Formats: sequence, C-alpha cells, structure tokens
Amino acid sequence: ARGDQPEAYKAAYAYASTFNRQFDQQSGSVAAADRIKSLYLVSESPGTGKTTTAAALLNEWLRVHYSGSLRRGLEPLQRPAYFLDVNAWQNDYNEFNRPRVPDSVAEPAAARYYRALEAAKMAPFAVLDDIGVRDTTDGFRGDLHTVINARVTNQLPTIYTSNVALDQIWQVFGERRLADRVGDLCREIEFVGESKRGMRR
Repeated sequence: ARGDQPEAYKAAYAYASTFNRQFDQQSGSVAAADRIKSLYLVSESPGTGKTTTAAALLNEWLRVHYSGSLRRGLEPLQRPAYFLDVNAWQNDYNEFNRPRVPDSVAEPAAARYYRALEAAKMAPFAVLDDIGVRDTTDGFRGDLHTVINARVTNQLPTIYTSNVALDQIWQVFGERRLADRVGDLCREIEFVGESKRGMRR
C-alpha cells in the first residue's frame, strides 16, 4: 500500500509528527491553530490500507503517550486512545434491538455497545473505522452522531476511515451540519489503487 500511494503516507508521517503536542493540549497551553487535527482516510475501494494506516497511527499515539508521560514524570492515562470498529458496534446494536432476542444475548451486547459509546466519546485520541458504509436505523445513527459530536465539540483528534468521500458523508448522516463540522477540523487523505488484502508476505 505504501509503495502505491507515497503522498498518503507522507501525509500520515507528517500527522504522526504532531503527536508530541498531546501533552500541551492536555495542559491547555497550545494555541487553537496548533491543536492536533483529525484525519479522514478515504478510498472508494476496500483494502487499500486505510484501516491499517489508522491502526498504525493509533499505535504511534500510544507510544508517544507512554514514553512522553514517563519522560515528564506523569502517570500515563488508563485509556489514551480507542479504536471503534463501527461495523462491529452496529452489530451489537442490532443484537440487542431485534425482537425476541434472549436476554442472555441482548444484555451482553447492550453492555458492550454502551461501553464502546462512552469510550469513543471520551478517549483523547480515537479511530472510528468504517463510518458510513451500511444502512442504519435512526437510533444507531443518533448514537454515532453523539460520538462524533462529542469529539468535534471537545476538539479531540479523531481518525475516520470511510469508503464515502468527506463531501458526501452528509448523505450518510442525513444532515449537513455534523458532516460540515467534521470537515472543518479534518484533513482528507485519499487512498488509491486496488485491494492489498491477502498480499502480506
């Protein structure tokens, strides 16, 4: 994937170089213009490296957080980052909202779902993987809105991955306001080429 799209990876490396600012952001001593922004990784085709890149950036955030905390004599946060697989999260939603689902299935799914919702809202850094690829109910869409709105409002850096371009994501959300807010604080990086899945050596 990296060989096919050097510009995307150049942008990803530049983004990772800003991660040391997280300590200034936590203390409130960083100017608004210097805050760590969000990324929107997009490609029409699956398997082009979006999720792998997002996960690698999340791991780099964790590395910088733990090593930087130790150097500064700080206690690392319990959960400095969170990865939300939106498809799996939607599966949990469907599992406890279907009729006649036994409590032994619905209750664990609901517990997982709401734990993920809170973690995704509050984590200092998050990946929201695969937003906008499936039809959603109003209830699930509302909860996804809640997560994204909380992150945008609190200016928490977020990496979104999607097969839907940023200027079209409003159609998934059903409104332009939230999509516009995502776009205001986000840099879009397009991944190109064919699927690389199954090509690892």
